Order: sequence, then structure tokens, then C-alpha cells
Amino acid sequence: MSKRSIQVQETRYCGIDVSAKSLTVAIQRMHQPVEQRSFPNTSVGHKALIVWLRKAKLPVRVSLEATGIYSLDLAFALDAAEGIEVAVLNPKVANRFAQTIRRSKTDAADAEVLAEYARRMPFTAWVAPSPGSMQLRSIVRHVESLSVQSAQNQNRLHAAHGSTSTPGCIVQDLQRAVASLELRIHKLRREAMTLVRQDDLLRKRFELLISIPGIAQVSAMQLLAELSTLPPDLTVREWVAHSGLDPAHEISGSSVRKASRISRAGNRHLRRALYMPALVASRCDPHAKAFFESLLARNKARLQALIAVARKLLHAIYGIFRSGVKYEGTKLFPGITLS
Repeated sequence: MSKRSIQVQETRYCGIDVSAKSLTVAIQRMHQPVEQRSFPNTSVGHKALIVWLRKAKLPVRVSLEATGIYSLDLAFALDAAEGIEVAVLNPKVANRFAQTIRRSKTDAADAEVLAEYARRMPFTAWVAPSPGSMQLRSIVRHVESLSVQSAQNQNRLHAAHGSTSTPGCIVQDLQRAVASLELRIHKLRREAMTLVRQDDLLRKRFELLISIPGIAQVSAMQLLAELSTLPPDLTVREWVAHSGLDPAHEISGSSVRKASRISRAGNRHLRRALYMPALVASRCDPHAKAFFESLLARNKARLQALIAVARKLLHAIYGIFRSGVKYEGTKLFPGITLS
């Protein structure tokens, strides 16, 4: 049965709570009690789960939360199975839905909530990213974690140099640790660049990214790693929501009217990758700088203005990816007068 032929009224709704070692599964079907099973979170467990889901010979819609490497292999396995559709949900979205219907917090209850989400909410099937995109994201995120470790060790080394009580052996060990991490980071970035050069789409998008003022090679690689795995049919507003840079308002009647803030209900790696390009663009790109200063003139806080620049850059990236045309500041910031 083709995935496109699945009809809502014939569908069984499945929720899967994913952990490192196990999958807790709940299935809902009209006028029948919820079925629950557990499977190991291994390739063998994934095959057993698929057999169980397909035993009724009815199409199945599965909802599960994005939990990094723990859910990724499962999503690929389910997506490849005939008669099964899978939606991979932002954990914050699933949690907000859960808060409206559940009273307890257990793996079994979470699985039931996800099955209920699949039944009630508009279903958006997960689009599996290309293997090259997934490899690139894995490498870049690993580099990000190594960079954090390197910064921590450099801070410790700086403190050690400033203290006469620190033994020389500790200073030497920290120096070796920093040098080792920097070497590993350099090698991994070289591997990531090789991946980009081998993939025509990734290579073209990388070249488009570095055409934007404020985005150099390191930032371009971070942004490409996060954006290349997104479904191709997302709108720019969905990109912004995915990044967590969309505004969150808190207004109730006439008494509650708090200042807007970003939702942060999205990809923290993408937000982090946008920060430095936004900072550099607000200083070096005349169009972004004029936009940034116009916000400051309207009494916006510097951080608010910087977030606005980051959101504008995300719009610019969306546009150049769709058009294949390099960045033009006049298109992104129309009506901005350059000083």
C-alpha cells in the first residue's frame, strides 16, 4: 500500500516513547482499547516493531519525539516500511500538547499522548534527509561539543598560568589537552569540507552562504549542517519557528502584557550558529548595520535588535537557497537608508 493512499478513517494511530534502550509503543484504533507493547531500541527491535504494527494490515500513522540519535535510526526504519507514516515532533510541541490531556508522567502515558497527537492533530509526515546531510550534521555537532571542551580547557589554562600554586605538570597537561582538541577539530572540519565538496547541492549552498556578509567558512558549515536536514517543503516562517527565533507573546486581557521574547522552542544549534554571523553583520554589512541601528533608535534593547538581525539572516538564507542567487542586502532590507 502506498504511503500516499493512507486514509485517515482507516488508520491506526501509534505513539512511541523513545529512550536509549527501549521503545514504549501505544496504538489507538476506533472504539477499541489502547494496545501497548515494548521493544528494544535496536535494529532487531525496530524490525519486530514494524512487524507488529503491520499485523492488522491497516495503515499506521506514528508520532515520536525527536530525541537525537536515539530516535533517528527508528525514524529511518519506519519511514522505509510500507504502509507506515511517521511524524517526528519537536519535543516542546509534544510536551505542550501533553500538558492539556495527561495527569501522569510515565513512558506508557507518554506513548498514549503521542498516539493521541497522531489522531487529533494535523499530520506532517517526516521527510528523511540525505545521508550526506546527516553525516555533515553529525560531524559539525561533534565539532561543536569539542569546541566547548577546548574553550573550557583554555579557561582552565589561563587560570593555571595566573596562579603560582598550580603545579607545572597541570599546566603542561592542559596545554596538551588544548592542542589535542584543536587538532581533532581541524581534522573533523576538513572531513566536513570533503563531504560538502562531494555533494553538488551542499557545495552550492555552502558557496551561497559565504556570499552573505558575516558568514565565513566555520559559520557556513554550522548553518549548512542544521538547515540541510530540514524538509524541502517548509516555509520561511516554519524555518524561523524551527530555529526558536519566532516571537512568543504573553498577553491576557488588560492586566497582563509582558514584553515579547523569542520562543526558544526550536533548534538551539541553529540559533547558536546564527548568533556570530548576526553580530558581525550588524557591524560590517551596511544594510544589516543600518537595520540594527534603526531598531536601537526605536528603543529596542541591543539583544532584541541582534535577534532581529539573526531572523533577517535566516530569511536571507531561505531566499538564496530557493533562488540560487547570491545575497543582496537591498532585497533583504528594503527601505533602509544607508548613512
